[in-house]
Amino acid sequence: MDMSQIWPRLATSTQAWLVDHNGELLPDDILHEVLTAAGGQRDPRWWAGDSEQGETQLTDEAVDWIDETANGE
Repeated sequence: MDMSQIWPRLATSTQAWLVDHNGELLPDDILHEVLTAAGGQRDPRWWAGDSEQGETQLTDEAVDWIDETANGE
């Protein structure tokens, strides 16, 4: 499942957080909701791996998709 399939399953507040904090480390509550929406699967199309030194867990592709969606592209 990619981010475009996960997105409509997220609460509006979670979508807003992801837009406002795109590319940042995901807090536990946001990560939990994204994983729940994805059926518990950490798909490599959006999951880059566990954070090291405060890096986001999202792939560049997912970060770009969120940015494009926020900009209406």
